[in-house]
Amino acid sequence: MIEHVAGLDHGLTDYGDRDFSRYLRRSFAQSMGYSRALLDKPVIGIAYTASDFNNCHRHFPELLAAVKRGVLAAGALPLEFPTISLGEVFLTPTSLKYRNLMAIDTEEMIRAQPMDAVVLMGGCDKTVPAQLMGAVSADRPAIALVAGPMMTGRHRGERLGACTDCRRFWARYRAGDIDAEEISEVEGRLAVTAGTCAVMGTASTMACLAEALGMCLPGTAAIPAVHADRLRAAEATGAAAVKLIGTTLTPSQLINRNSVENALRVLLALGGSTNAVIHLTAIAGRAGVKVSLEQLNKLSDTTPVLVNLKPVGNGYMEDFCAAGGVGALLRELKPLLHLGCMTVTGETLGERLAGDDGDYVDRTIIAPASKPLEPAGGLIALFGNLAPQGAILKRSAADARLFEHEGKAVVFNSLEDLSARIDDPKLEVEPNDILVLQNAGPHALACMPEAGYLPIPKKLAQKGVKDMVRISDARMSGTAFGTIVLHVTPDAASGGPLGLVHNGDRIRLSVKNRRIELLVDDAELKKRAAASSAHVKMPERGYAKLFAEQITGADEGCDFRFLK
Repeated sequence: MIEHVAGLDHGLTDYGDRDFSRYLRRSFAQSMGYSRALLDKPVIGIAYTASDFNNCHRHFPELLAAVKRGVLAAGALPLEFPTISLGEVFLTPTSLKYRNLMAIDTEEMIRAQPMDAVVLMGGCDKTVPAQLMGAVSADRPAIALVAGPMMTGRHRGERLGACTDCRRFWARYRAGDIDAEEISEVEGRLAVTAGTCAVMGTASTMACLAEALGMCLPGTAAIPAVHADRLRAAEATGAAAVKLIGTTLTPSQLINRNSVENALRVLLALGGSTNAVIHLTAIAGRAGVKVSLEQLNKLSDTTPVLVNLKPVGNGYMEDFCAAGGVGALLRELKPLLHLGCMTVTGETLGERLAGDDGDYVDRTIIAPASKPLEPAGGLIALFGNLAPQGAILKRSAADARLFEHEGKAVVFNSLEDLSARIDDPKLEVEPNDILVLQNAGPHALACMPEAGYLPIPKKLAQKGVKDMVRISDARMSGTAFGTIVLHVTPDAASGGPLGLVHNGDRIRLSVKNRRIELLVDDAELKKRAAASSAHVKMPERGYAKLFAEQITGADEGCDFRFLK
């Protein structure tokens, strides 16, 4: 019998007799009601991440049907398979802990199951990077279909979108500006449709970066989740997956040094999520491409902020879509981009952009490069004795008055300590002080949660203080804002100097010089390090143990060592 290497004949189960394996597989496949004609078709796998613990993906059943239509119409057999789904707010301690687990699940199921190409259905923050990481490693032809953002809600005449507005109203509630009844009303009006956060948070940022990398269809990153165009995009994605069969357009070919640099440019122009630096570093690392924070700074100096969306600006993702979306942004960045990069459609980026120069652009949302919102990129990396391997600041969402600042450290040695003392009326803190959170990085038991958005102490919030310099080895939601230094590396739990900061120490932040310095001499720091008794208790079993043993620092994307 002739051996087939397409469709269901991929990767036959090993029974010691390949012909028997094929015979048995087809027999069992027929038990699902497929005709012999369909079983002879090429197969498109669909990595399906619907979950009752993931509100962002609640429209996926309808989206899945559209993908399948596209696959069938293009002459292939669509077969969905479930993987882990990561609903950002339904996971403890943080979704980042499980991103690599989802990446492993995605990689192994693509590799183990018979498919000629795969559609990656994802959306909520960590699902898109997890799927791209897994797809690069499996390296079978793949195309991403993102969930799309939510539409906005309304509250007393004001537009609301999760989750920038949720933080703004919560800050007002903590300050006593609004009461419990109103915050309860707001709670029910922040997230009113299926889809990812309505602002340029991590999910929207990663969707835009997937398009910039060439891993999804042009113009599909920003379509709202509940728009009919999202269903049409799903159908087109299914058809495009069929066209990928037999090509060399695999993720490891599309994701390369030049396309990653393009994605970094887009990230900076968006004023996008700080989390994207970690995720893009991990995705690129799977393709053997190193992303350095020094490179980020060089690109940031020459990439303007062009997109007026919350948390940096005023608009929402539905406005970005109507304004021209990623395509319009790419056209503004065109002189800075590597136009020879291939995309999942088989066109180069330059060929894509050559065809839509006359499209409408709303300049209140996407500024021209000649008149940028900010002349330099939204993110920068900081270095110094407090962050020898770097830290991240989202300057486009920060208070410029704090960019050159020196203050006294007010230290919280854990998340529990922060929770216990941040609202204590006896907390010794002034508006010019610097809040420092330790032991919230990737090597801590907390596994680097989005806790870097330290709340303004209630005693100061009630006096009208809205921003302070805050420093931690944690992450921050892409929907958040403030003068917040994140991803301090090495983190405190792995012995980094952040763990040596004491209350009352002076710290200096200089955005101009890209520096974050602990103003304590080296001799004293060595003395503190020698006396330190800090020890992280290692988990004894399961995935938590694997995570603790294998996790890399933020500068390496928090991937596992054995997966890079």
